[in-house]
Amino acid sequence: MGFFDKLERAAQRNGSLLCVGLDPDPARMPVSDVAAFNRAIIEATAGLVCAYKPNLAFYEALGERGLAALRDTLAAIPSDIPVIADGKRSDIGNTAKAYARALFDELGVDAATVNPYLGGDAVEPFLEREEKAAFILCRTSNPGARDLQDLLVTAPGGGEARPLFEMVAEMARRWNSRGNVGLVVGATYPEELKRVRRLCPEMTFLVPGVGAQGGDVAAVVRNGLDKAGRGLIINVSRQVLYASREKDFAVAAAGAARQLRDEIARERERALAES
Repeated sequence: MGFFDKLERAAQRNGSLLCVGLDPDPARMPVSDVAAFNRAIIEATAGLVCAYKPNLAFYEALGERGLAALRDTLAAIPSDIPVIADGKRSDIGNTAKAYARALFDELGVDAATVNPYLGGDAVEPFLEREEKAAFILCRTSNPGARDLQDLLVTAPGGGEARPLFEMVAEMARRWNSRGNVGLVVGATYPEELKRVRRLCPEMTFLVPGVGAQGGDVAAVVRNGLDKAGRGLIINVSRQVLYASREKDFAVAAAGAARQLRDEIARERERALAES
Protein backbone atom coordinates (compact mmCIF):
# COMPACT_ATOMS: atom_id res chain seq x y z
CA MET A 1 0.00 0.00 0.00
CA GLY A 2 1.33 3.43 -0.93
CA PHE A 3 1.76 6.24 1.56
CA PHE A 4 -1.17 8.29 0.32
CA ASP A 5 -3.52 5.29 0.30
CA LYS A 6 -2.51 4.53 3.88
CA LEU A 7 -2.96 8.18 4.80
CA GLU A 8 -6.43 8.34 3.28
CA ARG A 9 -7.57 5.23 5.11
CA ALA A 10 -6.30 6.52 8.45
CA ALA A 11 -7.88 9.93 7.85
CA GLN A 12 -11.23 8.37 7.01
CA ARG A 13 -11.13 5.89 9.87
CA ASN A 14 -10.28 8.48 12.51
CA GLY A 15 -12.10 11.40 10.90
CA SER A 16 -8.87 13.33 11.14
CA LEU A 17 -6.44 15.57 9.27
CA LEU A 18 -4.30 15.88 12.40
CA CYS A 19 -0.72 14.62 12.56
CA VAL A 20 1.03 14.49 15.92
CA GLY A 21 4.71 15.33 15.90
CA LEU A 22 6.66 12.99 18.17
CA ASP A 23 9.38 15.43 19.21
CA PRO A 24 10.38 14.47 22.76
CA ASP A 25 12.20 17.13 24.79
CA PRO A 26 13.52 15.62 28.06
CA ALA A 27 13.48 19.06 29.70
CA ARG A 28 9.70 19.23 29.27
CA MET A 29 8.70 15.58 29.73
CA PRO A 30 7.20 14.46 33.04
CA VAL A 31 8.99 11.10 32.70
CA SER A 32 12.63 10.41 31.89
CA ASP A 33 12.15 7.47 29.50
CA VAL A 34 11.66 8.85 25.98
CA ALA A 35 10.31 5.61 24.54
CA ALA A 36 7.83 5.19 27.41
CA PHE A 37 6.69 8.79 26.98
CA ASN A 38 6.12 8.30 23.26
CA ARG A 39 4.36 4.98 23.72
CA ALA A 40 1.91 6.61 26.12
CA ILE A 41 1.29 9.47 23.69
CA ILE A 42 0.73 7.05 20.81
CA GLU A 43 -1.60 4.82 22.80
CA ALA A 44 -3.64 7.86 23.84
CA THR A 45 -3.87 9.49 20.39
CA ALA A 46 -3.82 6.66 17.82
CA GLY A 47 -7.55 6.92 17.26
CA LEU A 48 -7.38 10.68 16.67
CA VAL A 49 -4.70 11.14 14.01
CA CYS A 50 -4.05 10.54 10.33
CA ALA A 51 -0.26 10.28 10.77
CA TYR A 52 2.68 10.63 13.13
CA LYS A 53 5.81 12.69 12.43
CA PRO A 54 8.91 12.06 14.54
CA ASN A 55 11.50 14.79 14.13
CA LEU A 56 14.79 12.93 13.93
CA ALA A 57 16.83 15.70 15.55
CA PHE A 58 15.25 15.09 18.95
CA TYR A 59 16.44 11.47 18.87
CA GLU A 60 19.84 12.07 17.32
CA ALA A 61 20.56 14.68 20.03
CA LEU A 62 20.31 11.92 22.65
CA GLY A 63 22.91 9.70 20.99
CA GLU A 64 22.57 5.94 21.05
CA ARG A 65 19.78 5.92 23.61
CA GLY A 66 17.85 8.36 21.44
CA LEU A 67 18.15 6.16 18.37
CA ALA A 68 17.03 3.18 20.43
CA ALA A 69 14.06 5.23 21.62
CA LEU A 70 13.25 6.11 18.01
CA ARG A 71 13.14 2.45 17.05
CA ASP A 72 10.93 1.66 20.04
CA THR A 73 8.68 4.58 19.10
CA LEU A 74 8.31 3.43 15.50
CA ALA A 75 7.50 -0.08 16.68
CA ALA A 76 4.73 1.30 18.90
CA ILE A 77 2.91 3.10 16.09
CA PRO A 78 0.04 0.99 14.71
CA SER A 79 0.89 -0.38 11.28
CA ASP A 80 -2.17 1.24 9.69
CA ILE A 81 -1.06 4.79 10.60
CA PRO A 82 1.59 6.30 8.28
CA VAL A 83 4.84 7.69 9.65
CA ILE A 84 6.66 10.71 8.25
CA ALA A 85 10.33 10.98 9.25
CA ASP A 86 11.12 14.67 9.57
CA GLY A 87 14.83 14.93 8.85
CA LYS A 88 14.83 17.38 5.92
CA ARG A 89 17.41 15.22 4.16
CA SER A 90 19.15 15.96 0.87
CA ASP A 91 22.59 15.65 -0.67
CA ILE A 92 24.32 14.67 -3.91
CA GLY A 93 22.79 11.64 -5.56
CA ASN A 94 24.89 8.87 -4.04
CA THR A 95 24.55 10.27 -0.53
CA ALA A 96 20.84 10.94 -1.03
CA LYS A 97 20.43 7.26 -1.91
CA ALA A 98 22.05 6.36 1.41
CA TYR A 99 19.70 8.74 3.25
CA ALA A 100 16.71 7.15 1.50
CA ARG A 101 17.88 3.64 2.42
CA ALA A 102 18.43 4.72 6.03
CA LEU A 103 14.92 6.12 6.34
CA PHE A 104 12.89 3.73 4.22
CA ASP A 105 14.76 0.46 4.70
CA GLU A 106 16.53 0.74 8.03
CA LEU A 107 13.86 2.69 9.93
CA GLY A 108 10.95 1.56 7.77
CA VAL A 109 9.08 4.88 7.69
CA ASP A 110 6.47 5.66 5.05
CA ALA A 111 7.59 9.16 4.06
CA ALA A 112 10.32 11.72 4.63
CA THR A 113 10.77 15.47 4.47
CA VAL A 114 13.28 16.47 1.79
CA ASN A 115 15.19 19.69 1.12
CA PRO A 116 15.05 20.62 -2.60
CA TYR A 117 17.99 23.05 -2.54
CA LEU A 118 20.32 20.63 -4.37
CA GLY A 119 17.82 20.03 -7.16
CA GLY A 120 16.09 17.13 -8.80
CA ASP A 121 18.89 14.57 -8.77
CA ALA A 122 19.15 14.92 -4.99
CA VAL A 123 15.39 14.45 -4.58
CA GLU A 124 15.02 11.51 -6.98
CA PRO A 125 16.36 8.79 -4.63
CA PHE A 126 13.48 9.54 -2.25
CA LEU A 127 10.96 9.10 -5.06
CA GLU A 128 12.16 5.90 -6.68
CA ARG A 129 9.92 3.69 -4.55
CA GLU A 130 6.32 4.49 -5.40
CA GLU A 131 5.01 3.17 -2.09
CA LYS A 132 7.05 5.78 -0.21
CA ALA A 133 6.54 9.55 -0.28
CA ALA A 134 8.66 12.68 -0.05
CA PHE A 135 7.44 16.01 1.31
CA ILE A 136 9.44 18.78 -0.32
CA LEU A 137 10.23 21.86 1.75
CA CYS A 138 8.40 24.66 -0.03
CA ARG A 139 7.29 27.39 2.37
CA THR A 140 8.56 26.60 5.84
CA SER A 141 6.95 27.90 9.04
CA ASN A 142 9.93 29.68 10.62
CA PRO A 143 10.38 33.49 10.56
CA GLY A 144 13.61 33.21 8.56
CA ALA A 145 11.77 31.48 5.71
CA ARG A 146 11.57 34.86 4.00
CA ASP A 147 15.35 35.15 3.75
CA LEU A 148 15.53 32.77 0.79
CA GLN A 149 12.02 31.62 -0.02
CA ASP A 150 10.77 35.11 -0.93
CA LEU A 151 13.68 35.87 -3.27
CA LEU A 152 12.47 36.73 -6.75
CA VAL A 153 13.93 34.39 -9.36
CA THR A 154 13.40 33.63 -13.03
CA ALA A 155 13.31 30.22 -14.66
CA PRO A 156 16.34 29.22 -16.78
CA GLY A 157 14.33 29.92 -19.91
CA GLY A 158 13.45 33.41 -18.76
CA GLY A 159 10.07 34.90 -17.94
CA GLU A 160 8.67 36.93 -15.08
CA ALA A 161 10.51 36.85 -11.76
CA ARG A 162 8.59 34.99 -9.06
CA PRO A 163 9.19 34.03 -5.41
CA LEU A 164 11.46 31.04 -5.01
CA PHE A 165 8.86 29.09 -3.01
CA GLU A 166 6.49 29.23 -5.99
CA MET A 167 9.20 27.88 -8.28
CA VAL A 168 9.84 25.06 -5.81
CA ALA A 169 6.13 24.21 -5.80
CA GLU A 170 6.09 23.98 -9.58
CA MET A 171 9.25 21.86 -9.63
CA ALA A 172 7.72 19.51 -7.06
CA ARG A 173 4.62 19.19 -9.22
CA ARG A 174 6.82 18.11 -12.13
CA TRP A 175 8.69 15.66 -9.91
CA ASN A 176 5.36 14.08 -8.95
CA SER A 177 5.22 11.74 -11.94
CA ARG A 178 4.77 8.72 -9.65
CA GLY A 179 2.17 10.42 -7.48
CA ASN A 180 4.29 10.23 -4.32
CA VAL A 181 5.32 13.86 -3.74
CA GLY A 182 3.86 16.29 -1.21
CA LEU A 183 4.84 19.76 -0.05
CA VAL A 184 5.73 21.27 3.33
CA VAL A 185 3.89 24.58 3.65
CA GLY A 186 3.79 26.36 7.00
CA ALA A 187 0.60 27.41 8.76
CA THR A 188 2.26 30.69 9.70
CA TYR A 189 2.06 31.89 6.08
CA PRO A 190 -1.62 31.46 5.13
CA GLU A 191 -1.54 33.67 2.02
CA GLU A 192 1.44 31.76 0.65
CA LEU A 193 -0.41 28.54 1.45
CA LYS A 194 -3.28 29.74 -0.73
CA ARG A 195 -0.89 30.56 -3.57
CA VAL A 196 0.78 27.16 -3.38
CA ARG A 197 -2.61 25.42 -3.41
CA ARG A 198 -3.46 27.24 -6.64
CA LEU A 199 -0.20 26.07 -8.19
CA CYS A 200 -0.55 22.48 -6.95
CA PRO A 201 -4.28 21.79 -6.70
CA GLU A 202 -4.01 18.01 -6.31
CA MET A 203 -0.95 17.60 -4.06
CA THR A 204 -1.00 16.91 -0.33
CA PHE A 205 0.51 19.49 2.01
CA LEU A 206 2.22 18.75 5.31
CA VAL A 207 1.47 21.84 7.37
CA PRO A 208 3.54 22.58 10.49
CA GLY A 209 3.16 25.71 12.58
CA VAL A 210 -0.26 25.35 14.24
CA GLY A 211 -0.15 25.72 18.00
CA ALA A 212 3.10 26.86 19.58
CA GLN A 213 4.21 28.69 16.42
CA GLY A 214 0.94 30.61 16.16
CA GLY A 215 -0.59 29.22 12.98
CA ASP A 216 -4.39 29.50 12.70
CA VAL A 217 -6.41 26.34 12.03
CA ALA A 218 -9.22 28.16 10.22
CA ALA A 219 -6.82 29.91 7.85
CA VAL A 220 -4.97 26.68 7.10
CA VAL A 221 -8.14 24.79 6.30
CA ARG A 222 -9.69 27.62 4.28
CA ASN A 223 -6.56 28.18 2.19
CA GLY A 224 -5.18 24.67 2.00
CA LEU A 225 -7.99 22.20 1.31
CA ASP A 226 -8.04 20.63 -2.13
CA LYS A 227 -11.20 20.31 -4.23
CA ALA A 228 -12.06 17.02 -2.54
CA GLY A 229 -11.91 18.65 0.87
CA ARG A 230 -8.69 16.91 1.84
CA GLY A 231 -5.05 17.37 0.84
CA LEU A 232 -3.85 18.49 4.28
CA ILE A 233 -1.80 16.87 7.04
CA ILE A 234 -1.85 19.41 9.86
CA ASN A 235 1.02 18.71 12.23
CA VAL A 236 0.98 19.73 15.89
CA SER A 237 3.70 18.73 18.34
CA ARG A 238 4.18 20.74 21.54
CA GLN A 239 0.52 21.63 22.04
CA VAL A 240 -0.28 17.92 22.26
CA LEU A 241 2.87 16.45 23.79
CA TYR A 242 3.07 18.93 26.64
CA ALA A 243 -0.60 19.56 27.32
CA SER A 244 0.34 18.53 30.86
CA ARG A 245 3.68 18.34 32.64
CA GLU A 246 2.22 15.96 35.24
CA LYS A 247 1.65 12.21 35.28
CA ASP A 248 -1.67 12.68 33.47
CA PHE A 249 0.27 13.81 30.36
CA ALA A 250 -1.15 11.08 28.11
CA VAL A 251 -4.74 11.84 29.08
CA ALA A 252 -4.09 15.54 28.54
CA ALA A 253 -2.46 14.82 25.17
CA ALA A 254 -5.51 12.86 24.08
CA GLY A 255 -7.73 15.76 25.11
CA ALA A 256 -5.63 18.28 23.20
CA ALA A 257 -5.50 16.05 20.12
CA ARG A 258 -9.25 15.47 20.20
CA GLN A 259 -9.91 19.19 20.49
CA LEU A 260 -7.62 19.93 17.54
CA ARG A 261 -9.04 17.12 15.41
CA ASP A 262 -12.58 18.36 16.03
CA GLU A 263 -11.65 21.99 15.40
CA ILE A 264 -10.10 21.03 12.07
CA ALA A 265 -13.21 19.02 11.17
CA ARG A 266 -15.52 21.94 11.99
CA GLU A 267 -13.44 24.34 9.92
CA ARG A 268 -13.37 21.84 7.08
CA GLU A 269 -17.17 21.55 7.07
CA ARG A 270 -17.48 25.34 7.13
CA ALA A 271 -15.01 25.76 4.27
CA LEU A 272 -16.75 23.14 2.14
CA ALA A 273 -20.13 24.72 2.79
CA GLU A 274 -18.82 28.08 1.65
CA SER A 275 -17.07 26.78 -1.46
